[in-house]
Amino acid sequence: MNNKNSKEQERAELHKTIWRIANDLRGSVDGWDFKQYVLGMLFYRFISENLKNYLNTQERKAGNKDFNYADISDEKAEYGRADTVREKGFYILPSELFENVRKNASTDSNLNETLARVLDNIESSAKGFESEADLKGLFDDLDVNSNVLGSTVTERNTKLVKLLDAIGDSNLGEYADNTIDIFGDAYEYLMGMYASNAGKSGGEYYTPQEVSELLAEITTVGKKEVNKVYDPACGSGSLLLKFVKVLGKENVRQGFFGQEINLTTYNLCRINMFLHDINYNDFDIALGDTLTNPKHWDDEPFDAIVSNPPYSIPWDGDSNPLLINDPRFSPAGVLAPKSKADLAFTMHILSWLSTSGTAGIVEFPGVLYRGGAEQKIRKYLVDNNYIDTVIQLPPDLFFGVGIATCIIVLKKSKSDNNILFIDASKEFVRAGNKNKLSEENRKKILDTFKNRKDVEYFAKLVSGREIEENEYNIAVSRYVTPEDTREVIDIKILNKEIEEIVKRQDVLRKSIDNIVREIEG
Repeated sequence: MNNKNSKEQERAELHKTIWRIANDLRGSVDGWDFKQYVLGMLFYRFISENLKNYLNTQERKAGNKDFNYADISDEKAEYGRADTVREKGFYILPSELFENVRKNASTDSNLNETLARVLDNIESSAKGFESEADLKGLFDDLDVNSNVLGSTVTERNTKLVKLLDAIGDSNLGEYADNTIDIFGDAYEYLMGMYASNAGKSGGEYYTPQEVSELLAEITTVGKKEVNKVYDPACGSGSLLLKFVKVLGKENVRQGFFGQEINLTTYNLCRINMFLHDINYNDFDIALGDTLTNPKHWDDEPFDAIVSNPPYSIPWDGDSNPLLINDPRFSPAGVLAPKSKADLAFTMHILSWLSTSGTAGIVEFPGVLYRGGAEQKIRKYLVDNNYIDTVIQLPPDLFFGVGIATCIIVLKKSKSDNNILFIDASKEFVRAGNKNKLSEENRKKILDTFKNRKDVEYFAKLVSGREIEENEYNIAVSRYVTPEDTREVIDIKILNKEIEEIVKRQDVLRKSIDNIVREIEG
């Protein structure tokens, strides 16, 4: 069996497991909360197996062929704690590994307390070490004592046993077979199930992987490696993690950086880094408002920046007197409107982009043509030749967002003074109840981006002067003429057809008149 079929089978197995858990917990845990239980327990299983495999490999290399960390005593395991935390960032005693807790779960009348203690111990294992901040609060959303699992301890424990068994029974493949991204797939599948009815705008928290991959490819064209990658509104980290697929994690030399304002998604992003086996030394995900309290001043500039910031959200803007003098925003001479932070994110990204770097940002389409302060910011971006490409995406790609979004590509060292406009609004296939970029769609967009030439009805290279003449409107439809697919009609033939219809109507009318006369006669 080839690797692709194996991957698909594991993915199908995972989806089946999630549905099984959904049925087991139905009626007590709604979709959005349910997601936390599945992800939290998957994460617990993953790091348990990850640590066990790591320690087993170390011992077996040292000649201890039959060593199995899960079988040794906690007392014996304590000897290796400090060295392991320095290397892996965390520690789990053998009795607290997922497989051993699960083994005793059905007979443990205090299972909820056992799990609460184990999860707390995993987090606490990093205290006093460099990885402390990366582990802190990781299991906050996995509340094993919550009433949503049941009103009594017995009810809660029954649900927890089902959860442990469903996760434990899943055949997720061996980590040595490079199937680790199955956990990323779990997150994406769960978001697909629940993002649209989560009471939040799903598009802010989840970027479909085809769009993420396109952004990672766009920002690394012609590069085999980058210094570091950054997302100022990183959500679950899915955009950052696409660089693992596109470049390989070893080719992101100084790691993965992101900031997120929402506590739940901030935790999920850090979990996602561990799930993709990114070492704690190689990522720095921060919590907070990027626009007013950015956390990575000491780490910029970045070679590759990708982002899908929340669309047209309010921000402090000119009500905060410090912001107009902030070096990220001051160059444009004006701040983004208080009711629409889109171009504030754009200016922040531009400021932190390296001289040879590329940024790809998913934007609300209004930023391309709205007037006022936004027009002035566009003027700054165009006049200084920072906008490389504008790509119109199809509608209905994002969960909870039906509009057609766009991608703005920024560069600080362009080789020309033109902007490429690509109309990819028809580049999609219908998949279920959403549109999706197929492999062919993505390749066509990327190839057009690389070639930077006019393509009839699809792409147009436009000078800065022409954009100035259009009052800095950078909507793709202003520059790329769509193909006219209406049928060409020959007026002479049409007139002849109308003439024939009129004649037939006359004959019919006379026939009807004759019938009526006969009836009346």
